Amino acid sequence: MALTIDRDEILDTLKRELKEITDMQEFQNLKSKYLGKKGLIKSLMNNLKDIDDVALKKQYGKSVNELKEELETIFDKKLNELKEKGREAKEKKNWVDITIPGARRKIGKENLITKTRKEIEEIFIGMGFSIAEGPEIENSWYNFDALNTPEWHPAREMQDTFYLSLDKEKLLRTHTSPVQVRTMLKSKPPLAIISPGRVYRKDELDATHSPVFHQVEGLYVDKNVSVSHLKMYLEVFAQKFFGNKVSVLLRPSYFPFTEPSFEVDISCIFCGGKGCNVCKNSGWIEILGAGLVHPNVFRSVNYDPKVWQGFAFGMGIERVAMLKYNIPDMREFYKNDLRFIENL
Repeated sequence: MALTIDRDEILDTLKRELKEITDMQEFQNLKSKYLGKKGLIKSLMNNLKDIDDVALKKQYGKSVNELKEELETIFDKKLNELKEKGREAKEKKNWVDITIPGARRKIGKENLITKTRKEIEEIFIGMGFSIAEGPEIENSWYNFDALNTPEWHPAREMQDTFYLSLDKEKLLRTHTSPVQVRTMLKSKPPLAIISPGRVYRKDELDATHSPVFHQVEGLYVDKNVSVSHLKMYLEVFAQKFFGNKVSVLLRPSYFPFTEPSFEVDISCIFCGGKGCNVCKNSGWIEILGAGLVHPNVFRSVNYDPKVWQGFAFGMGIERVAMLKYNIPDMREFYKNDLRFIENL
């Protein structure tokens, strides 16, 4: 039995059908029609069993394989064309004119505590201070003993401090003053630093207190330092932070690490010092504590108090931010109320 293959007719038919193909699904269906398990080539190969003559069988098989290769080449070419058209269509769909101004994106706002901290830092850096940082988990010697706070001092009792060990040696720092001690131990005077950071105390959370809050403490050490130097630096800070019309008042107070010690007030920024509910009709608002460094603190870090003097101060970042931005409740800083954040 002799069989023939009309190669030209098959190829012409295929080319006509390929012209009608517009997507990958149609392409795969047509490819299966010719090259699939039940397709044309498979059908032609099945005819081999009906050819008795060996030479004719060989010639027929060769013709089928050649046709198969031609079909595969044609299909590969068509596949590449479809892929290219798909890429072009996708690019056209996603095309962007980069010369057109983009839509303005709504961005977030800096946290007010971070913003206030940066502002304080910039003011003191402008006055020659550098920034020093230290660990929040502290040793009791750095947090208390070196700062002239002996074991009998009330601040060392359990109700005020978060201790992390039974022997009370490890604790969460109650102020950033330990950074000053660490800095003096590794640096020779004169020096001027501020130490911003988180601090921890066993306070109940309310409108003006929190067990976790932020401080900026400062230390200035040089020869012949007096209270007048302290007041001058604090006046510059207060006027840059709160406004040029602000005045500063030092009231006697007590802190174990300074002598003399002061509570530092500014003239009320809400009433101009005339008296109002915020300042309790006194005309003054407390903003921080300060004083001249106690000689015992200098002795703890091997500074000679007869040669070197200094002043130190400390303020709550939340406290001064509440005053500057007229925020009545410090708990607002830690909520996720977008109305509060967006209106600052």
